[in-house]
Amino acid sequence: MTRIVENNVDPIFVERWSPRAYDESTITADELKPLFEAARWAPSARNAQPWRFIYARRGAPEWQTFLDLLVPNNRSWAQRASALVFALSAQKLIPPGKTEAISTGFESYDTGAAVAYLALQASSIGLAAHIIAGYDKDAVKQALGIPDDFRIESAIVIGRRGDGGILPPDLQAREAPTSRKPLASFVAEGRFGFEDA
Repeated sequence: MTRIVENNVDPIFVERWSPRAYDESTITADELKPLFEAARWAPSARNAQPWRFIYARRGAPEWQTFLDLLVPNNRSWAQRASALVFALSAQKLIPPGKTEAISTGFESYDTGAAVAYLALQASSIGLAAHIIAGYDKDAVKQALGIPDDFRIESAIVIGRRGDGGILPPDLQAREAPTSRKPLASFVAEGRFGFEDA
């Protein structure tokens, strides 16, 4: 599918998509660092930077633990990826220049921005990042020792794209960039009013 844009934007936004076919290659911690560096520079309310990332790489002792935390459908294709990441947000933090922990109310929003930066950086260096919600939250908390004052926001499957033919037929049919809603369906000037509302 060729993605059609309504306005001129940097190609990185249109070329990034979320594959399920990965090539089973390994990845080094150093190769992942640029993704986390990009996430580091995401905007955040009061510069609180609530995002946290916990990862496991293919071949590492933790790999199978991370893989087992995914729901079976996601595990079936994510098993070929190079890294699995869980994105968390601290629900209370001490912002720069302050002494007391607060909630900004934007922790999830800010972490989402950091994940988006990570995904764009992955795409820019020839990797793919597929963000998923299909995992067992309670099991993730327990297995990874996540304290109660952190929220699990998403899992991220990272790797190099593989041949879509390795996927089951139902997933092969979905192994392509998707389209997006037109701007008029989510942008309005002056007051609420959208084509599909």
